[in-house]
Amino acid sequence: MEYDALLVLSFGGPERPEDVLPFLENVTRGRGVPPERLAEVAEHYLHFGGVSPINALNRDIIAAVEAEFARAGIELPIYFGNRNWHPMVEDTVTRMRDDGIGSALVFPTSAWGGYSGCRQYDEDIARARAAAGERAPELVKLRQYFDHPLLVEAFADAIRAAVRDLPGDRRDRARLVFTAHSIPVSADVAAGPPADGGHLYSRQVVDAARLCAAATGFEDFDVVWQSRSGPPQVPWLEPDIVDHLEALSAKGIDAVVVCPVGFVSDHLEVIWDLDNEARAKAAELDMAFARAGTPGPDPRFAELVTELVREHLAGLAPRRLGEVPGYGCTTNGAPCAPGCCEPVRRRA
Repeated sequence: MEYDALLVLSFGGPERPEDVLPFLENVTRGRGVPPERLAEVAEHYLHFGGVSPINALNRDIIAAVEAEFARAGIELPIYFGNRNWHPMVEDTVTRMRDDGIGSALVFPTSAWGGYSGCRQYDEDIARARAAAGERAPELVKLRQYFDHPLLVEAFADAIRAAVRDLPGDRRDRARLVFTAHSIPVSADVAAGPPADGGHLYSRQVVDAARLCAAATGFEDFDVVWQSRSGPPQVPWLEPDIVDHLEALSAKGIDAVVVCPVGFVSDHLEVIWDLDNEARAKAAELDMAFARAGTPGPDPRFAELVTELVREHLAGLAPRRLGEVPGYGCTTNGAPCAPGCCEPVRRRA
């Protein structure tokens, strides 16, 4: 099959203070998040002028991929759409239809399995095609890439750079801690095809952490979680990064390198939860703290996107390093396997 374009599909974020609460209401609709929690998270955005960096970071990624496409001889225009804020994917796919796009590949900015990281992007595609109507382009979402060699290499170099940021006398005893976005435990149980046994998301995160640690020579590491947003009575993946720093300090650890392996870019959750809250806790504990960068700005990330596109166009075998399953393409919003990554509310 031939394709006419690439759609970069992401989460979205506000770019004005007045957009913050409407954006958060979009994100949390139907999840029972208390209003006081929304107000608390809104303050995180307002701390940075009400502007999330995620859209600008994604535009930078798109510019880098356009340049990489030109070098690789791939003649596909790139479109940009979001789940939760402008440019909304419904509007983008309608514009693609009006531009005469008949079929396009879709690159999601989540590398993971699970409902929020994978299946919900399928739902975004289906919703956007429905909004565009009967002439909507066919949309094929590219595979998960959490264990792609280029992603691992980019994170590994970022970890090495973070180690160099620590005081010289603490580098050799620094603890490597990986973080990813927490999700409800019930959602993690439901992640993946039913035959795969669940917990796909957390297993993929641990596997990616293992690969990055091995690439940087760390024999031991921790995987913890951040950015929980649900009601307090619902169990989420733990421990939280801030709680984990306290536990490490109690064991005598006085230096950490934190790698946000679950994130493509330094968007607001990374900046707030790690560069503000976790760093402040480390200072309180007299713990040296260095945070590894995310791979989005690394030239290898644009190479990764280009390789995924070329892989699909040419029918090449996927380059993967991991031991945990990763799943392939989906078409027009159909999940990759029956019952895969169902939202928990539908499994009741």
